[in-house]
Amino acid sequence: MINLNLIIPEIFACLTIMFLLLLGVFKKNSSNLVYNLTILSLFILLTLVLNLSNVQEEYVFAQSYRVDNLSTFMKILTIVSAIFVMLTSSKYVKISKILQIEYPILILSSILGMMVMIGSNDLIVFYMGLELQSLALYVLASFNRDNLLSSESGLKYFVLSALSSGLLLYGCSLIYGFSNSTNFNEISLSISDFQYGLTFGIVFILVGLAFKISAVPFHMWAPDVYQGSPTSVTIIFAILPKIAALTIFIRFLYVPFINIIDQWQMIIIFLSIASMLFGAVAAIGQKNLKRLIAYSSISHMGYALAGLTTGTNDGIQSSILYMTIYLFMNLAFFSCLFMIRKNNKYLENINDLSGLSKHHPILSFSMLIILFSLAGIPPLAGFFAKFYVFMAVLERSMYFLAIIGLMSAVVGSFYYLRIIKVIYFDSEKEKYDTDHHLGLKITLLISTIFILMYFIYPNSLINLVSKINII
Repeated sequence: MINLNLIIPEIFACLTIMFLLLLGVFKKNSSNLVYNLTILSLFILLTLVLNLSNVQEEYVFAQSYRVDNLSTFMKILTIVSAIFVMLTSSKYVKISKILQIEYPILILSSILGMMVMIGSNDLIVFYMGLELQSLALYVLASFNRDNLLSSESGLKYFVLSALSSGLLLYGCSLIYGFSNSTNFNEISLSISDFQYGLTFGIVFILVGLAFKISAVPFHMWAPDVYQGSPTSVTIIFAILPKIAALTIFIRFLYVPFINIIDQWQMIIIFLSIASMLFGAVAAIGQKNLKRLIAYSSISHMGYALAGLTTGTNDGIQSSILYMTIYLFMNLAFFSCLFMIRKNNKYLENINDLSGLSKHHPILSFSMLIILFSLAGIPPLAGFFAKFYVFMAVLERSMYFLAIIGLMSAVVGSFYYLRIIKVIYFDSEKEKYDTDHHLGLKITLLISTIFILMYFIYPNSLINLVSKINII
């Protein structure tokens, strides 16, 4: 007998998508209504997921879907992020004229795909969630049809993502062929000795997953897609898919293949080191803020992966803590980006921030805190994110990885400090628009306070994450 209570959030999301689609089709000029109802449905969805927080570990659909502390926590992160993203970008989508009924429905569809990914305990279920997420994101990337860059970014993401999906599927077929199962628990039981076919399957699946989090050398799509997509979609790319993909990294590596960690550990170490170094160096020459944050996210994903190289619960928890803090830093940064508007035109270049502190001291101070945190300067939240990962790595005596991480953090600090220099020391420009909506101000306030005050009581977040034990 299937316990449907465990999948009530997913059922609710499905029904909401269908209802909003019908409402949008049959009611004229309902874009605003559909957008607001989507935000309301996300709040309800969050409540439904929170109701499952007491579930320790249960399965549905013949153990192919799993509800436990990891899936519940990551679903909460995803939904909270989505709420803040939609509150932050509500004015942007109206000014940019991309507010149509399809826009919020596509976001909700991608969130449903992410929730399926996060809860998956089977290769087929995981792939189904991945494609639902990706199909919605292809359309969102090219949603601004009047903009050539947006159409180009959608096409690039589609072509490269299709290639990565093909590789990932080939990896799934290899693993099924050598283990006779697609279920993670059953794969784990069927692995008795080392098999080259399984190793090849793991490699192909990791390539597909590395593409989704834009880890080097599968990052080539990120800068162009981040820059070309509408900023309200770029913030989605920067946060939401990475939460789901990191969960699958944990689930895929630590459930079926923890006993053959020697076969995949070096791959994750390489992805981590390459991402940290390349992201830090490549961002130095960027002039566009969205391209810069793309390279920054590549580097940050390198740090998150570093925690997964350890093969311990502490390492997994440090990566989850890193992603949680990274989420708030990105929300804060993009909130500032939405405030850089002149005559209803949004500006994206670093030079547009020139002398910002003269006319907008509060916004400038917020950006100062956010950029220092992204650089990992104490006592801000970004420092603790890196600290947790480095401690987990050092406990396993992986000194080389920790040294590379520290070096790339120092190099990466340069481009964050350069933006601060432009804001505070360059010649001032004209004053920007100040009629920002309440949702944007609330998001910036909450995320900035979290970054600034995290060091006072970090145990609240650590205690939540410490409940997640995979091994």
